[in-house]
Amino acid sequence: MAGLSTPILILVFLLASAATWIAGMALSSTTDELDNRLGLGAALGGMILLAIAGSLPETVITVTATAQGNLGLAAGNLIGGIAIQTMVLVACDAAASGERPLTYLVGSLVPVVEGLAVVLVVGEVLLGALLPARDAVGPVSPASIAIVITWLGLLWVLNHVQRNPRWNVAMPGSEPGRPDRSVRGEQHPKRHQERSLAAVLAIFGTGAAVTLVGGVVLESGGNVLADRAGINGVIFGATVLALATALPEISSGVAAVRIGDHQLATGDIFGGNAFQVCLFLVADLIAGRPVLPTAGHLNSWLGGLGVILTVIYLVGVIVRPRRCFLRLGIDSILVVIVFALGILGLSALPT
Repeated sequence: MAGLSTPILILVFLLASAATWIAGMALSSTTDELDNRLGLGAALGGMILLAIAGSLPETVITVTATAQGNLGLAAGNLIGGIAIQTMVLVACDAAASGERPLTYLVGSLVPVVEGLAVVLVVGEVLLGALLPARDAVGPVSPASIAIVITWLGLLWVLNHVQRNPRWNVAMPGSEPGRPDRSVRGEQHPKRHQERSLAAVLAIFGTGAAVTLVGGVVLESGGNVLADRAGINGVIFGATVLALATALPEISSGVAAVRIGDHQLATGDIFGGNAFQVCLFLVADLIAGRPVLPTAGHLNSWLGGLGVILTVIYLVGVIVRPRRCFLRLGIDSILVVIVFALGILGLSALPT
């Protein structure tokens, strides 16, 4: 990549982004079909499959950047990716009806539990960043282990909440979509129903492979572009690179909203964000030492920004704003403003 000229490198970066977008749509549709075929259920099926599939670019970038010793880029992409992927809900809001905000249409408190899961694991990330590297379990930070355990526990909690709700909330005017991925609604696309299970698995595998290759190109090309532009690796990883790797979430989230699955659109974003930080365990194993202590104050800032954006949307789900301005709810407008201020504040911090 370093031998390519800057215009060619930008073109390659854009092509890899487009391929990742298309692969994300294929992963979303085939994950939905596999979930229905195998009867895995929302928490144990769709959330895991789509979270892992959507996080393939972040996985590749984490592995390659850590193997090359660029821990700042790896940590910035994982932590900063939470903020940029929460911004995907702005695109989902714009793709909704235009008359009512996304948080009004969600019609469920399950996304609140999923969003609180993000807040919990990011809190563990920020605490783990304060631990000295010498406090490790072999090459792994105790915080990295705690994050994975917490994520698995939260999967169980979400599955229990969805299958055995202890409350009944009336939200007039809401359009949550299917209550569970295992329940197929008539409004859902049937593009894969006529295909065999082997064909659906092949499409899923192809989408995953394209996403993996796209992630490698985005990481290597993006790193070179950032160096040539003199951009700090953490800032680049948290903005441009995180946006490129969020393309699968954007395509799947917008597709879910357009077919009326407003609850699942928000749930997939929050579920992917909660899973993403589990990759710190992978980074520790590759680096041979804890990566979280090297995160620094820039990544701590990004983690806090991701928590703030998540909480704004959680309040929106509970308060349910009714009006849209330029196709966006007031919570999405506030999220855009806070994100812009957060990036400005990030650029003002000493590197």
